Amino acid sequence: MSDVAAAPRGVLLFLTGGPGEPGIPFVPRIASRLGPALRGYRMVMFDQRGTGAGALDCPALQRQMGASDLTVPAAAAVRACAAAIGPERKYFATADTVADIEALRAALGVSRLTVDGVSYGSYVAEQFALAHPGRVSRLVLDSVVPAWNVDPLQLAGMRETASVLRDACAAQRCGSDPAADLATVVRRYHDGPALFDMLVAMSVGDPSFPGVPAALRAAAAGHPGALRALMAQVHAADAAPAAAGSGAAAGRRARPVDPAGGYTGAGGTGSGRAPVRGAVGWPFHPESGSRESGRGRGRPVPGGMS
Repeated sequence: MSDVAAAPRGVLLFLTGGPGEPGIPFVPRIASRLGPALRGYRMVMFDQRGTGAGALDCPALQRQMGASDLTVPAAAAVRACAAAIGPERKYFATADTVADIEALRAALGVSRLTVDGVSYGSYVAEQFALAHPGRVSRLVLDSVVPAWNVDPLQLAGMRETASVLRDACAAQRCGSDPAADLATVVRRYHDGPALFDMLVAMSVGDPSFPGVPAALRAAAAGHPGALRALMAQVHAADAAPAAAGSGAAAGRRARPVDPAGGYTGAGGTGSGRAPVRGAVGWPFHPESGSRESGRGRGRPVPGGMS
């Protein structure tokens, strides 16, 4: 909670993503990033349920999932996590966080909040606004997760994969069509889900996709070594958060918190995260999967739940 003597514009509540990302460690970073936009506000952040000092801890499940949204965990790991949390596991839903926000608003003694949510935090912000429309003065949504109809199959992201990769290729001047190469690779090696998982992870952690077009080109030509090494590297980084200590919801361990590093650096997702814009069924057909080639657009990778 920022120390603002005069806050004529009221309280700004900033919600981090995940689900699984704490809020308190990011106070200095978010205050710095928002800068002059905070003038006149009292900024408030908190650790949403299951995060921060009281983070849920399911080591076996978290080792399997890391920060991936697509990995299918073993049923035994899910059951062990449920048993470890016990009957309290029913109290960690988004609706519970919404109720916490309303209680926080009342404790602050204000009639309305300005709510700013990023990624999964945008979903929480939407749900709060829907549940308590009279308690919201302004709503800021960053990397928006829709309030309804989230696609668990992430088809929107699959449809955008071609244009995102072509944008990356244009920036890297790779001289090939990575979408066509991707379709060839998936048909040949049947590794579409693993590839999409890698691209989703990189869209959050390194959205310039370094080395991806070249690795896809080589794999399409029958030399998959570089692509497999890149996939293994990203998978290892995705799994690392499980061993990084507390700070995330069960089964969705956020990447290690670096308050001075990124915006919020979210990792995991409850459903439908789509940083590549959620990424047509595999194999991907570039001729139908992209509205335009992407040349010269310089479009940033669209955000999603994280």
